[in-house]
Amino acid sequence: MVESSSSANLPMWLETLLSEKFYDACETHHDVRKNEKNIFCLDCCVGICPHCLTPHGSHRLLQIRRYVYHDVIRVGDAEKLMDCSYVQSYTTNSAKVVFLNPRLQTRACRNSSNSCISCHRALQDPYFFCSIYCKVNHILTSEGMMSEYLYDCEVLTLPEAGFDDGLMTPDSVLEPFISLRTSSGSSASNGAAVGGVDCRTIISTATTEIVRKKRSSKSAGRATECLPVTSMQSDFSVNRRKGLPRRSPFH
Repeated sequence: MVESSSSANLPMWLETLLSEKFYDACETHHDVRKNEKNIFCLDCCVGICPHCLTPHGSHRLLQIRRYVYHDVIRVGDAEKLMDCSYVQSYTTNSAKVVFLNPRLQTRACRNSSNSCISCHRALQDPYFFCSIYCKVNHILTSEGMMSEYLYDCEVLTLPEAGFDDGLMTPDSVLEPFISLRTSSGSSASNGAAVGGVDCRTIISTATTEIVRKKRSSKSAGRATECLPVTSMQSDFSVNRRKGLPRRSPFH
């Protein structure tokens, strides 16, 4: 949680967002399945579960996702609320996300050329903060106010494609790493087309060619090894058939 001496300069929604315990069971719907609090209502400043949506239908709603046991939000949503520049982002499950709070470190950062200004976690260049909390904490400590970094967001809705549980797989990469992608943004490693050709087709063709070459080389090797023997046998048979008959001399 942000230092109490500085939290007075934060809007209530931001202070609550950074201190709320998401993915705990909803007290109102404690006996219902999928009752984790994974939505944050900015107008009511409270975490809610999917079963609580009806009274908040016209409110600004932020989906909280879970990645490696920590709360994250999509960069697209975060940038509607505040300036998120220099906060380390990650791409996972086709979504670019940032951590809400810093992650616990078991040991100090070593041999790293760049680290978080607030918690000293190792970062990639050119990032300065590992989470939104760390950036907020640094701004409040150095400048005392967050107003210049906050945006007026009148509308914030859940994904149009349908609300999911927000759980993410560990298959993620740091945002600066650029994978092979098509113009549509899909990853080529998942079989996307590159230059009009499916990557899986390229891999399959290359594998087939290698197998063919190996088989050809083995067949050629076997033929080379057997040829001298066959040739010797053939020549020997021909010589025996076509040789001049040997007759006993007349006495």
